[in-house]
Amino acid sequence: MRHAQEVTFGGSGLDRAAEIRKDVPALAALAGDARSRCVALWRGKLLVSGSDTRAIARLPLDHPLLAEAAGPQIFLGRDAGAALFARDLSAWEPDAGTPEVQGFTDRSEQHHPLCTDGARFAELRAMLTQLGPRDAEIAATARAMFAWHDSHGFCARCGAASEPVMAGWQRTCPACGTHHFPRTDPVAIMLVTRGNSCLLGRSPGWPEGMFSCLAGFVEPGETIEAAVRRETYEESGIRVGAVRYLCSQPWPFPASLMLGCHGLAETDDIVIDPIEIETARWVTREDLTRAFAGEDPALFPARKGSIAHFLLSNWLADRLD
Repeated sequence: MRHAQEVTFGGSGLDRAAEIRKDVPALAALAGDARSRCVALWRGKLLVSGSDTRAIARLPLDHPLLAEAAGPQIFLGRDAGAALFARDLSAWEPDAGTPEVQGFTDRSEQHHPLCTDGARFAELRAMLTQLGPRDAEIAATARAMFAWHDSHGFCARCGAASEPVMAGWQRTCPACGTHHFPRTDPVAIMLVTRGNSCLLGRSPGWPEGMFSCLAGFVEPGETIEAAVRRETYEESGIRVGAVRYLCSQPWPFPASLMLGCHGLAETDDIVIDPIEIETARWVTREDLTRAFAGEDPALFPARKGSIAHFLLSNWLADRLD
């Protein structure tokens, strides 16, 4: 798909400088370089500046806020020629307490008293379309990495506490020597069409009227194409024939790689599995166009910034090539 790189988190060409991750002297030198910067996270939220247009805050490594950081300092790579690290400040407790998430997306923002420039911690899903490509890639990488460290503190082989190495890109068990690497879970997400219509479904708990493309995890020993056919049939009862891969999207909530595909349906009758989804329906191009324009209150397409929204909008524009 020629427009694949336009998807949110689609890759801005960040120099990840993987060759430096095991070079301890080089990392130490970068940690002492005045040009090096650090991005900060708090319970999965990114420290950002701005309002309508957001930018990831890049702090000098001696910023007083970072003195409160715990866990590994992750080396993300080079940004504009300078080293970029990430630190986690999840131990900080805001004066107002931890926000209770209301609704589909956490839109609350937290201000740390040491951020004198007005920067705030914000949920990445609430600002998908407000970040530039480079900041979106940095945010997705940092969020996914800290989520992995948070959930993989112990060796899966022997149960001992593991330790971060390789600038945060690996964990090693000191007891049995097993190496553990960041996890990414492949998910097939499919734009299934039949003639002038596409197949959309919704899950319980979504905003009223919200529909999206069907999706599901790729199972061990399964191809992407087979996963598209299996998941579509399991959720909707629709048989899919030809399948082609279109594009991918890192989805760090917490660690998925969305594999966008186009499938051609061979049947029409929908028979949903209520355990999998709440409902499914065929939507014509004309109806979807009206929904994208906000003219159909009963149909709300997948949120902007998601790969589902990207696939649907490109299908409407006839740009799936």
